[in-house]
Amino acid sequence: MNAVRVVLELTRARLLQMVREPEVLFWVFAFPIMLTMVLGLAFRGGGPSDSKIAVVAGPGAEETLAALVRDEQIEAQVLEREEAQRRLRTGAVDLVVETASGTVLRFDEARDEAVTARLRAEAALQAAAGRTDPLALGHERLTERGSRYIDWLVPGLLGLNLMSTGIWGVGFALADSRQKKLIKRFLVTPMARSSFLLSFVLARLVLLVAEVVVLILFACLVLGVPFRGPLGSFAALCLFGGLAFSGLGVLIGSRARTSEGASGLINLSMMPMGLASGVFFSYERFSEGLQPWIRALPLTALNDALRGVMLEGRSLAAFLPELGVMAAWGLGAFWLGLAIFRWK
Repeated sequence: MNAVRVVLELTRARLLQMVREPEVLFWVFAFPIMLTMVLGLAFRGGGPSDSKIAVVAGPGAEETLAALVRDEQIEAQVLEREEAQRRLRTGAVDLVVETASGTVLRFDEARDEAVTARLRAEAALQAAAGRTDPLALGHERLTERGSRYIDWLVPGLLGLNLMSTGIWGVGFALADSRQKKLIKRFLVTPMARSSFLLSFVLARLVLLVAEVVVLILFACLVLGVPFRGPLGSFAALCLFGGLAFSGLGVLIGSRARTSEGASGLINLSMMPMGLASGVFFSYERFSEGLQPWIRALPLTALNDALRGVMLEGRSLAAFLPELGVMAAWGLGAFWLGLAIFRWK
């Protein structure tokens, strides 16, 4: 039996094993939809932090900036219109102030941080004007598809789900099979270690197709999230992300000897990325010294690329650095896992 047929038969066996478990169907299909609905429609942050505000360059911009920074809880800077809008759309700033023809505040009222920034900006501008009567300020609420918080959140949740599926689905399955003494039975077969491990990765990738389709259809049809980029670019990004995190799952499953040990290693690898890689808020809020390290994480690269394709309509060629990051993590982790894997 050649190596390709061995991998295909092992992959088929893994898929049959997974679909016969009701828990797998719940965690793969139902849970991501529930998570998207709850976090997308009812996400609430913690206490108010400093408000990040962008002032559009133009007449009166410097005076407005000086008025805003008098408030110690406001971080403001002057930016060109296009850059200010991009940062507002990606969550890097909470509010945009434009002074070309009157003072207009742009924000997303669905975000608590944006509402807080609006109140702080209004108070700072009123105080700077030295007026007891209200200063006339125009408000422009964001309702356009692609600019809402839910639109920004969904690609991050998709990336988070791909990470969870790849690492948990492969890493825990390997460790569980080892603990049940199933792996050592293959020691007497002529099967290569690479074929055995690759079957776990391919089985997850097959399941990933249905998983992504269900989540994206729900987000687009029910939540109204836009999908502006090429479908081929989006599919390639999901494939790269699935391979990267499945490779990490192989490494963890090859190292762990028990399912409890695998759970600890999985949580240790997923927790930093889940918090820092821009799932629920922009990683640009971290200090500049940390951002290069955050951008080197596979989930950060995947989230940035998914948002660029889905919300901005960019092609795959625009994300070659991100693809390189994901490929390096996936191939490197798989190679290291293969090197340390033992049948016993």
